[in-house]
Parts: sequence; structure tokens; C-alpha cells
Amino acid sequence: MTEDRTIRIVIVDDHHMFRTGVRSELTTLVEKAAFRLEIVGEAGAVESAVSVITQQRPDVVLLDVHLPGGDGHGGGDVIRGCIGVESERGGPVRFLALSVSDAAEDVIAVIRAGARGYVTKTISAGDLLTAIRRVADGDAVFSPRLAGFVLDAFGAAAGEVAEIDEELDRLSAREREVMRLIARGYQYKEVAKELFISVKTVETHVSSVLRKLQLSSRHELTAWAMGRRLL
Repeated sequence: MTEDRTIRIVIVDDHHMFRTGVRSELTTLVEKAAFRLEIVGEAGAVESAVSVITQQRPDVVLLDVHLPGGDGHGGGDVIRGCIGVESERGGPVRFLALSVSDAAEDVIAVIRAGARGYVTKTISAGDLLTAIRRVADGDAVFSPRLAGFVLDAFGAAAGEVAEIDEELDRLSAREREVMRLIARGYQYKEVAKELFISVKTVETHVSSVLRKLQLSSRHELTAWAMGRRLL
């Protein structure tokens, strides 16, 4: 990421005072940072969050996992409701869970839904700012203890090597290359440049990968790849 880039974020939490506090802390701290940050929207429920994210198309969404509305799955409902929405700059909207909960089931559920990271509300403002930037860059970010939950949960798939190999074997070598880059958050143009192929060819490969793996979105592809430690 270039230092002059502005990261656009949306804050989603059902407590107005918490959203106000996060906005104040980040606004103050980013004045001393090497990059700019713009808070382009807030929401306190699933439906309003999906609406704001769809309209504003931010780079990163700070997302609480327990929210009113939707099908009762909180942050996961927001992520699924934003499938196909891209940021204003054309890349994927990335989700960073920011929650008071450190329960394994909450962590795993929102990561499976497509979140790029998960940190708890005990995080310092400085560390949160760093986490936002890393997620905007496509990195996966977790609080140390929570990372163990993710590795344990997705590592369970290691006991299903035959099934995993069977799924990977459906993909050609080129499709695997495209799959890994797309799952890491690359845009089609970036994949084309990286692999020296046309954007149209990238689109064809992505469609084929999603069809062969029976997935419907980039978010699902990222979760699939993370679960198999392919990133």
C-alpha cells in the first residue's frame, strides 16, 4: 500500500457510544500515522450495515459479531449480505471482526463467513489502526489467542486429506494459481499482471474455479483456501 492512500472504513456495532469512541480514537491517532483513514459510515444492525456498506463501498469494515436483525448470525449475516460488493477502488470489501467475545464459536463462525481477521475490544487503538491497515493490504489478522482457535478449527481439515486432495485435483495448475491470488484479495487486473494473462482469461478461470469447488463468491473461496492453509 502506498503511504498516500486513504483507507475508507465503516464501523458496525450496535452500541452507539462504542462507535463514537472508536471513531474518536482512530481520528486522533491517524493524524500521526503514515497513511490516511476516512470513516465513511456507521451502522448498528444487520440491515442498516448491509445498506451502508453497499452504498459506501469501503475498503475495510470493523464488524461486531453480535448484531440485531438478519437471520440471527450477526456479523456473518452482514458479510453474506455484502457478497459481490467491491470497494470504491475496485478491490474486495474486507471485514475485520471487532468484538467483546473471544468465544471459539464466534471466531470460527465469522471467519467461515468471510471475515479477514478477528480482534477483541481489549485491543489498543494503535494496534487496531495497524490491524485495519494490514487487513486493507489483504493480510489475515487475529489476536494471538484467537489465532489458535482458527488454526485448530481449520486444521481439523488436515484429517480429511483425501477429500481436500480430491477437491484440489479438480483444478488445473493455472486455476490453482488464480485461485490463490483471488483468495488473497487480488483484483482481476492484478492477477492478470501477476500471471501474464488477460483479464478475460482470469475471469474465465475464476468462474471455472467457483463452479468446480461449488462456491459462489470470493469470500467463500477465501474461507475455503484458509481452511486448507493454501494462502
